[in-house]
Amino acid sequence: MDRPDEATTEAVESCRDALPQTAGGGRVVFGFDGYIDRVREFVSERQSADEYERVSTLAEFSERVHASVEAESSLSFEWIQEGVRTGGHVSHLARAFGEMGFDPALVGCLGDPPEDPFVDEFGDFPMETLGSPGYTDAVEFSDGKLMLTEIGVQIRLDWETIDSQVGVDRLAELVDGTELFGMGYWSEMPELPDVARGIREELWPTLSDPPETLLLDPGDLRKREPDIVADGIAQVSALDDVVDVVVSANRYETRYLAQLAGRDEATFEQESRTAFDHLDVTRFVGHGIDAAYLVDDDGVEHVGVPRTANPVLTTSSGDHFNAGLALAHVLGLGRAESLVVGNAVAGYFVRNGTPPTYQNVREFVEQYLDYFDAA
Repeated sequence: MDRPDEATTEAVESCRDALPQTAGGGRVVFGFDGYIDRVREFVSERQSADEYERVSTLAEFSERVHASVEAESSLSFEWIQEGVRTGGHVSHLARAFGEMGFDPALVGCLGDPPEDPFVDEFGDFPMETLGSPGYTDAVEFSDGKLMLTEIGVQIRLDWETIDSQVGVDRLAELVDGTELFGMGYWSEMPELPDVARGIREELWPTLSDPPETLLLDPGDLRKREPDIVADGIAQVSALDDVVDVVVSANRYETRYLAQLAGRDEATFEQESRTAFDHLDVTRFVGHGIDAAYLVDDDGVEHVGVPRTANPVLTTSSGDHFNAGLALAHVLGLGRAESLVVGNAVAGYFVRNGTPPTYQNVREFVEQYLDYFDAA
């Protein structure tokens, strides 16, 4: 989308009026993954020990791989580690909400005991660990990313493990009275449907003041067997009986969910509608590089995304969209307005490489339409 359409313009103008002056803070909780990300880049051509050119695009990387395959030749890349950070749903959303003035709690695979990167960053917040984290080598390109992942203990994580490691009483203590509960990623947790069952049957009945919204990030479910995903959808839908479940997926994750429901060759909006119907939850959100769609029983909303030609960081942009979406739900904003805030948090992040403060979010929303001209 090169220019904002009427729906986007109206949503942004409404969001400017609806956003409060301050976020107000509050408690939120996120589970159940945990990653340590090694941020890397590939070297294209090296001039000296200190000077080199990087492989700047995923397309260029693909061309090199394709040329090697065509030549029936092996291929090697030099790569450089640019930094280490905590990653995954838990870390990215906790970091974003902490920056915006909230008090997040983390229940995830943080190490046994929690490894230094988690302690260094989140030691001031409540933390409960479920075991060893995963490790990801995240290679950054200007047009995408390549992520090589060792999942860790979450590949076996089920409700029994959560109960034995943390306990229902402690989990209830963390969740009760919070503004929102976030959970991800289904793609890295084959037993997430069992976790959803445990939350519904064993955790929620113990809460006196449960959060109204549970945000679920499915991740790339192409990694899981279709039959296993299909069997798990019933548990995700059943969870919606006790809490409003909001599923948020990127463009390709949305397409796969629509394909599971038997729909191919469709538009992003149509695929979002199909995913919503198939999952049978309160709300489905599909987010992409050009537009985001929200579907619930009241219909469909869409908001255009102002792109940038010079992103600083793209890895975890989807998690930051989810942080903005979650913030909008905590603030009680409208349907289209929540898409604007999701895009604003993600937009700030990809342009700056760090999550925004709440004031940064307000400023981005104020300038939202101008970013289309700057693309």
